[in-house]
Amino acid sequence: MGKTQATTQEEYLLTSNSAYQINQTIDGFPLYELKEESTNSTVVICPQRGGIVTSCRLQGIELLYLDRDTFLNPDANIRGGIPVLFPIAGQLVKGQYEWKGRTYAMKNHGVARILPWEVVATETEGSASITLVLNGNAETLAAYPFAFELRFTYRLKNGALSIEQQYTNRSGEEMPMVAGFHPYFATEGKNLTYDTDATRILDYNDKQEKPFDGTLFLEGMVESAALLDAGKPEIGFPLAQGRSVRLTYSEQFRYVVLWSVAGKPFVCVEPWTALNEALNDKKELLMVAPGDTLDLTLNIALEA
Repeated sequence: MGKTQATTQEEYLLTSNSAYQINQTIDGFPLYELKEESTNSTVVICPQRGGIVTSCRLQGIELLYLDRDTFLNPDANIRGGIPVLFPIAGQLVKGQYEWKGRTYAMKNHGVARILPWEVVATETEGSASITLVLNGNAETLAAYPFAFELRFTYRLKNGALSIEQQYTNRSGEEMPMVAGFHPYFATEGKNLTYDTDATRILDYNDKQEKPFDGTLFLEGMVESAALLDAGKPEIGFPLAQGRSVRLTYSEQFRYVVLWSVAGKPFVCVEPWTALNEALNDKKELLMVAPGDTLDLTLNIALEA
């Protein structure tokens, strides 16, 4: 039985102006709430639990599912929110990959989602934003032999969330990586129609490519399915109260993975830059030169 973090409820104002606020809250772990009064929008981030977004309430509507038991248990993988995926997205066979003659072990979705991030800046001029940093360390080097710095700015503006990402290679050789996000969107319905120009999917339940007409019924599917051939870097889908969510993202996010769990009120709509096994297949990896920084974005907005 895993440990459960004791919960307390405290809140104080960190910074504000007439339009935006940032509040710090203690709820098991330190949380930072970005707030935009004019659009009735808030975004909550937990740096200590992998820099995860735990709540995204846009225009008064909560978009995300969160299993609080997994959030409060520091030994559990969080089911919910928006976990950060780096330097892989998905799974490796036997949890291992080979690089330059050595074998490394890495858990599903990589190292970034299980490590504490550091808050380095907050801002309320023109938007509410918080910037977090994760630096590689001895623990990450054992699984991923590259020194790196991740710098993410979570920004709430005009009733939408943007995640501005910087992936910097601090090592002396090219750094192979995959970037991704794993948003858990709150919904009772699993038979959704997706606004995308993708025409084919890879169904991981039988590992077959199949035609895709825009609709996928996830109820009863154990494994995920990946949209393979979208030309436009965006996807929309209905969520709650007659509204739709639209994700827009950098063109490097070539795939969107769809997944759910039977009986749980969520659908995951996940932008990835490469699929399972990328570090073993050596395909579609993003290669960052020594000292260089890769900039990517993800935007989440609510539509009528």
